[in-house]
Order: sequence, then structure tokens, then C-alpha cells
Amino acid sequence: MFDIETLRTFLCIAETGSFSRAAERLCKTTATISYRIKLLEENTGVALFCRTTRSVSLTPAGDHLLAQAREWLGWIDGMSGELRQINDGIERQVNIVVNNLMYSPLAVSQLLAWLVGRYPFTQFHFSRQIYMGVWDTLLHDDFSLAIGVTGTEALSDTIAIEPLGEVQWLFVMSPTHPLNQSEAPLTEALLRRYPAVNIADSARRLTKRVAWRLPGQKEILVPDIETKVAAHIAGVGIGFLPLPLCQPLIAQGQLVSRAIPAMRAASPLSLAWHTAHSGKVVEDIVGLFQQRRPEIRGFMTPFC
Repeated sequence: MFDIETLRTFLCIAETGSFSRAAERLCKTTATISYRIKLLEENTGVALFCRTTRSVSLTPAGDHLLAQAREWLGWIDGMSGELRQINDGIERQVNIVVNNLMYSPLAVSQLLAWLVGRYPFTQFHFSRQIYMGVWDTLLHDDFSLAIGVTGTEALSDTIAIEPLGEVQWLFVMSPTHPLNQSEAPLTEALLRRYPAVNIADSARRLTKRVAWRLPGQKEILVPDIETKVAAHIAGVGIGFLPLPLCQPLIAQGQLVSRAIPAMRAASPLSLAWHTAHSGKVVEDIVGLFQQRRPEIRGFMTPFC
């Protein structure tokens, strides 16, 4: 009923809107094309085309078959390449989780451009997570590799680690924030009067972490680093930001940096991947980071 030649014929008619034009494109007679569709409609028991003397259009059933036919034929056309890839030890799908601090659309797109060019039949899925949510996703979901897990030690014997660098932090606020109006040292008692802006840890099964908040201090939770930066600039709260991220904003006068009694220590981040079921794609990504290749440079900006 749904042999490949019949599906290609149906697809060609749907795309050209004409039996005769489809016949020309397929180098067949119009009678042959019409007969194929007649048999298809008889076998399915539904009309797939509305025919008039001037035009041909799809019925609702034809619209549905069109979507399915495109998917089936695309899968069939790519199957030989997929089978060769699997036989060569190349993964069919690679899921990658990225730390919020290292994530950027440009960095992801640059890595994807390299990966898709090299592995056209592999499907890629990127996820953006925060703090322990990166480890959580790698350990408990079907993810092969994590860019930016916290620490330099693996949380499982089946995970390999490659240190990437340390994030240095500055304590920042808006120039107009009340805390910046005084030259006196910022004590904990004074800091506690104003909200800390933090990004909510996305871990679901592991223990969540709080970046910085004093006991009894109000906390404002935001979903990502971009919102946290904007909140600091708007003067709604105080807290720490990665040094490379806030230095340009300090130079532009949008933020100021102040010292506090307990400054935040540098945060080491690492590349982590499953050793038991990683294939050539994961191995190549690891190699890009180990060699600090241009394809992954966008992920390294928090360490500059």
C-alpha cells in the first residue's frame, strides 16, 4: 500500500499541485501517475485529493499523509548513512547539558555547526541547567556529557572529569544602590538589610546550593544569569557575578564592585562525561575542550 515509489508520487503531486507536472518531474506518464494514486486511495479507503478541472488540492486525510510521508521518506533516505554511522561507533543521539554560567547561544551554535558538519546523522539535544542541576541532569537523565559541572571530582565512578578553569567573582551592585552611597566598610549587618539576587538551583534530586545569602537576608530568585545581571543593574539587589561578565559593565558605569567581609571563593568547573557508553561524538567534544579549540571558545568566557 505504502511502497516508496507510491509515496514519492503522492508527495510530488502534493508539492506541484498537478498530476501532469508531477508526471513531468518523475518522467512518467500522467496515466501512470493517476493509476498509482487511484490504487492508493482504493487501498486506504479515503480520498486524498480534491480534483477539479483546473486544480488538485489535498483533502484533510491527504494533508495528514503528506506530513507522514515527508517524515517516512526523510527517514528512509537517511537510513543508509545512519546505519554506517552506527556501525562506525558513532552515537545516534547525543544529549549535552551546559552550566548556566558557561551557556551562550553563540557558543552552542558554533559547537553545533562543527558537530552537524562532522556527524550529519546524529541528533543533538542541549539543556541549560544551574549549579547542582548540571550534575543532576548528567547523573540521572539520559545525557552523555556536561559542560561545566561544579568541582573537579566526579560524583560517580562511571564519570570522567576534565577541569576547565575557575570562575572568579566580584561583589557588585548598582551605582545608585543605597549601599554604594557610603564609603564606610560594608558589614554583614549592613548587607543583611538588602536583598541578595540569586539564580535558583535547578537540581531535582541532588541537594540544591545557594550562591550567597546571609542568615536572615531576603533573597530574590531569578531563572538565569541574564536576569541576575539586569536585576543588579536595576538596583533591586546585591550579590556576586563572574568577573569577566561584570568587568565591562563596571567600566561602563552600570555596576560597581565593593569588598565585603567574606568574599566568595573561586568556583572550579569541569567537563564531565560517561565513560561506559560514550562514542566518537563525545570523544571528539572532549578533544575540542582538551585542545581548547576555537569551536568551543565561546564556552570559556567565564574563565577569561
